[in-house]
Amino acid sequence: MAISSAAELSLPAAGTYEIDPAASTVRFATRALGLLPVHGTFGIREGRITIAETPEASSVDVEMDAASFASGIQRRDDHVRSSDFLDVERHPSIQFRGHSLDQSAQGVSLRGELTVCGVTQPVVVAIGSMVGEGKRVTANGTTTIDRYAFGVSKAKGMAARRLKITLDIVAGR
Repeated sequence: MAISSAAELSLPAAGTYEIDPAASTVRFATRALGLLPVHGTFGIREGRITIAETPEASSVDVEMDAASFASGIQRRDDHVRSSDFLDVERHPSIQFRGHSLDQSAQGVSLRGELTVCGVTQPVVVAIGSMVGEGKRVTANGTTTIDRYAFGVSKAKGMAARRLKITLDIVAGR
């Protein structure tokens, strides 16, 4: 796969790389009341990146802890974890399954499915960089999700509909 001007891409050797939850981050950015920025994180429980001999056939499996939602305001965090939003009692994990690494004039992307609150929707992650160095791979990417598509539609007008997700992933053999 050629290096795109939109992304630095240096794929590691084919194989499976385990995501390091302590070194990886899943950040989100959204708005409250249409104006106020809200930033926070989710924790990764586990995950793996499988680099195939044909890069397009590579895959990613990640499980995030829904209860790890953190925005820095405890009252808001508790409300988002409640049945009004993420319902972490019934849906303790958020999962992403990426199955197709594509390159186009717009850059490199990973196509897959995201499951939130038991609802699965297609998601495309724009890859900013992916660098393989020996037994380690680092990657970052972004996507925007529509929370309504996952049935998370409480507080319309109070909490933004869309969230920008930024991923910084470190994985190794």
